[in-house]
Amino acid sequence: MNEKQGVQNMNQTRTMTARDAAAYSQDILHAVQSVVVGKDMIILKVLLAMLAKGHVLLEDMPGVGKTTLALAFAKTLGLDYRRIQFTPDVLPSDVTGFSVYRKETGTMQFKEGAAFCNLLLADEINRTSPKSQSALLELMEEGSVTVDGVTYPLPAPYCVLATENPAGSVGTQMLPESQLDRFMLRLRMGYPDPESEVQILLSRSYENPIDRLEPVISREELLMLQETASRVYVDQVILRYIASLSAATRVHPLLRLGVSPRGSLALCSAAKATALVRGRDYVIPDDIRVIAADTFAHRVLLSARAKTENIQAEQIIEEILGTVPVPQLKRNPG
Repeated sequence: MNEKQGVQNMNQTRTMTARDAAAYSQDILHAVQSVVVGKDMIILKVLLAMLAKGHVLLEDMPGVGKTTLALAFAKTLGLDYRRIQFTPDVLPSDVTGFSVYRKETGTMQFKEGAAFCNLLLADEINRTSPKSQSALLELMEEGSVTVDGVTYPLPAPYCVLATENPAGSVGTQMLPESQLDRFMLRLRMGYPDPESEVQILLSRSYENPIDRLEPVISREELLMLQETASRVYVDQVILRYIASLSAATRVHPLLRLGVSPRGSLALCSAAKATALVRGRDYVIPDDIRVIAADTFAHRVLLSARAKTENIQAEQIIEEILGTVPVPQLKRNPG
């Protein structure tokens, strides 16, 4: 694994042009869209999070295609993929791994857990215990796990795609704020429209279309895309716009907890990826606006009044987007 990671780290220093990055992104999107029907915007936003080295939380009812989405991305990107079904009896060591004693050598040997892959599907994350949920905190933030005082790096690229059933479903419990804050985006797939559902039924009449998927990009090229996204230029005017949006959530009367600086960083990274997919090497205000609600809504806490009036966090973020002045760039950088 050390040799493999060394090759990957070397590739992380390489970049590509914005035009090439946009072309690669379109190839990825078209491949996943051939399997996941009628959810083009969701597919795009998952890709944005992956390019920004972020993690995604999919909140929805079972059976709407969350697992298929994760598997389609894994096959399209040529990633090592693992799925762990979170149930009340899942232990933290199932996620991170554990050490066992080897009598023949008299030493402890580390056995990797499910986390050691490129794309981890944490299925129904809110059905397991808080102790098992917390096992994901370090690996999502640091890209490593620590077992018995020894830190083990995870392979790159790395992404956690977690699913959760809606709050109130049988056997679920709310994720703590610290856990939610580790996810760059929270998305909801929703039911397909009737025409898309017909297409799903037709496509699976004789075979599963996911079986035909082939990688359209290598892991090394994905690392290059991520590095290119990280170098997208963000003007100070844009940075002040992000800070103003975050500050507005902290004083809004319908919110009792606003967005943290980690949320601001997440929005900036997601906006960089948005600009790159659109073929630009600089961020404009619309790159912020298209992804802000998905980045901020799960990081705020509603006031009692908002809950009573059934106001959603996404509605408040959209209101803030409509009231905070949109900056004007004097010129297009680069």
